[in-house]
Amino acid sequence: MHLLERDGELDALHQLLELSAQGRGRLALVAGEAGVGKTSLVRAFARHARDLADVHIGSCDPLETPQPLGPLLDIASGLSEELNTLLDLGGQRHRVLQTFLASMTQGRLPKIVILEDVHWADEATLDFLRFVGRRVDSVPALVLVTFRDDEVVEQHPLRVVLGDIATSPAVIRIKVASLSLEAVRNLAGNSEIDPSALYRRTAGNPFFVTEVLATGNDGIPETVRDAILARASRLSRSARSVLSAAAVIGPTISPSLLAEVTQADSETVDECLSIGVLAHQRSGFAFRHELGREAILDSIPAHRRVDLHRVVLEALERSGASDDPDGLARLSHHAEGSQNELAVLRYAPAAARRAAALQAHREAVAQYSRALRWARNLDPYEQATLLECYAQECHRIDRLDDAIHAYNEALDIRRRIEDRQGEGRTLSCLASVYSGAGRNSEAELASHEAIQTLETLTPGPELAEAYRVAAHLRMLDRDTANAVAWGRRSIDLARKFDHQPTLIGAQQALGAALLVAGDNVGIKYLQRALDLALEADNDEMAALAYRLLGSGLGEMYEFDQAIPWLEECIRFSSARDNDLHHWYAKAWLALSMVYRGEWSRAAHIANEVIQRPYVSITSLIMALVALGRLRTRRGDPELWPVLDKVLELAQRTDTLQRLAPARAARAEAAWLAGDIESAKRESVANYDLAKAQQHHWFLGELAYWQWKTGVAVDLPDWTAPPFALQIQGDWESAAREWERIGCPYEMARALSESDDEGALRRALGTFSELGAQPMVSIVQRKLRRIGVRNIPRGPRSSTKKHPAGLTPREVEVLNLLSEGLSNAGIADRLFVSLKTVESHVSSVLSKLNVHSRAEAVRHAQEFDSGSPE
Repeated sequence: MHLLERDGELDALHQLLELSAQGRGRLALVAGEAGVGKTSLVRAFARHARDLADVHIGSCDPLETPQPLGPLLDIASGLSEELNTLLDLGGQRHRVLQTFLASMTQGRLPKIVILEDVHWADEATLDFLRFVGRRVDSVPALVLVTFRDDEVVEQHPLRVVLGDIATSPAVIRIKVASLSLEAVRNLAGNSEIDPSALYRRTAGNPFFVTEVLATGNDGIPETVRDAILARASRLSRSARSVLSAAAVIGPTISPSLLAEVTQADSETVDECLSIGVLAHQRSGFAFRHELGREAILDSIPAHRRVDLHRVVLEALERSGASDDPDGLARLSHHAEGSQNELAVLRYAPAAARRAAALQAHREAVAQYSRALRWARNLDPYEQATLLECYAQECHRIDRLDDAIHAYNEALDIRRRIEDRQGEGRTLSCLASVYSGAGRNSEAELASHEAIQTLETLTPGPELAEAYRVAAHLRMLDRDTANAVAWGRRSIDLARKFDHQPTLIGAQQALGAALLVAGDNVGIKYLQRALDLALEADNDEMAALAYRLLGSGLGEMYEFDQAIPWLEECIRFSSARDNDLHHWYAKAWLALSMVYRGEWSRAAHIANEVIQRPYVSITSLIMALVALGRLRTRRGDPELWPVLDKVLELAQRTDTLQRLAPARAARAEAAWLAGDIESAKRESVANYDLAKAQQHHWFLGELAYWQWKTGVAVDLPDWTAPPFALQIQGDWESAAREWERIGCPYEMARALSESDDEGALRRALGTFSELGAQPMVSIVQRKLRRIGVRNIPRGPRSSTKKHPAGLTPREVEVLNLLSEGLSNAGIADRLFVSLKTVESHVSSVLSKLNVHSRAEAVRHAQEFDSGSPE
């Protein structure tokens, strides 16, 4: 059947297939509201292209807890025996993804891979999409992904993935629109239903239109539910029973399972097929639309639904699904639907473990949550274990409050049954989660209790881990002496019990503590931990080692060494889709770029981190510090909302590692604004802590801002040299030191503290090149004060570099306009007021000489392509 008003989309897909056949693969995101015809479009294209490519179709199911990598499982056997085996055995996800990519190059013809309904995708499938989007351009494959864009709201997990792959040139978006009035008239044909009325009632949604037309009269109810139920009511009683069973089984129905559940003959099944409620699919049957299945499912009386779930569960068990890891999610779903407590407790934890092994941690949380709903009669020990598994998975997906609650529940049980070893182990886990949530005082208490509890028992790996947690907490607060002491105790015990994960973690904590105390021996510990992690294929610990090396060296202002480690962390983590370390390294890379004077790149990276719906508090703090310092130095408006947010988050952690950068950034901003009292207050706030922890650089900068506000500072001899030199009045040596380190703004700031005209002119040139308007003004005033004439003026260099004279902030606003954001959305992204955004948008339109946002976006695309008008 010819699809109405889809020729343009089909032509676009054929063009993409031609590119893919040349080895330039593409990922097409086919979006539209429910029922708009996305599936019809891609299936019609697949039929047209069946002689030109190998077609493989998989889909995501709307289960309460989706099956990890469900669509990949659908197509694995047709792609590669190796891929199929890896999935059956629960192979490492990285190997699964690489094997899928390799399978795209096999065979004579290019591949068309269709993945439907990814708005229902599990976490592992979403990570798979991210992987494919970044790499598909190197293989002869066209991957088509359909999703309901009206359901993918701002906090939807798919939204994050779409943002992550948005900049890939291999990713193409295809929007499937509703039908026009003319198309509805065409569909209505000789029907007695008024096409205009039908168009008004359905807004041209093809599913709604066809469902209404299928009833044959215009007196049907307005909703899709009513349309589906009206059609189902024409079925015989036995056929309606088959339809109800099919709805319970799920979106895709195996003929053999349906036959076993219903005992229906083929004629009864054919009756359902004949009216179009069910349709044939390669693997069996499927509802024409999920909305139809939901309508049928909701119409089944509750007691009847429970019976049907029970029958389906028993049939799946007889078929051997309980021995198939990929069937565990379905078994768990039907076990709960049948209210079978024992079955839920058999299948839900197993499904959770399977999901966790595939790093589908949200699905693991959902499965453990399901098990806990039915765990009231479990043995207390098993109940505590289940709570801890749930908490561990919550920790991995940043649901920290849920993790804390579950660990505390488990802790109560451990204490009640007098399981002292379990109590100590749970306390250690609880301390780690408290720390991640910024509740460090509670983390310290839990860590202390864990050690006290476990030290009364025979030493074991649990005690080694408790010492590791203590070392990590001390390292976070830059308490070097105690971090080293606890780290060494943990290493000794971990070696004694050959507990490799704790050994690696302890070496990392010890190494990081030494590194940020200025002892380069810490680098050797971190590199050794990295080697151990790589040897053990422990990607998590390896990524953490890269992260600690990069951020630790950055904190020591060793940017030449830090940046390669940070970039390697980003590369390593990205290849394994490990977002936690990927985004923390990016946040630190943004801050490093601020210090190196690469401000445009810094702004881009920092905004990337900040704009993500889900990002750890530590990544957010460092990205906001980078953005805050950048806005301060450029003289951008709306600075303080960013710096207020930084301080709020840093105070939640109550660690020097976060508080000192926040206070220093705020002191600089206040000083540049002429608010000397505020600058003094900020620089004093955590100075004593930095001095007590002997942090060379944190103390150095806080002391510097005190000196700038007129406070007499008694500097320790271990103060970071460039700050100490400036405070001592040796601006020339300080400038040389900053130049050696590679910090042009700091170098120019040291030069600006002299009364030498040559030094001041050099400082002015550097500040002008950077676009540091507040310091440009300060140096210009100083030059005038000492009698210098012919002082350079003019727009910032960064403004001159843009073809239309846009400022860096205006470029950011234009980029966000290109993403389709409203003014309110831009304000949220940039931490500025709506009024400020309106002003920037107005300025952008004026400088581009255009009259609408759409015209501005077109100009932005022309600038990006290198052909501005």
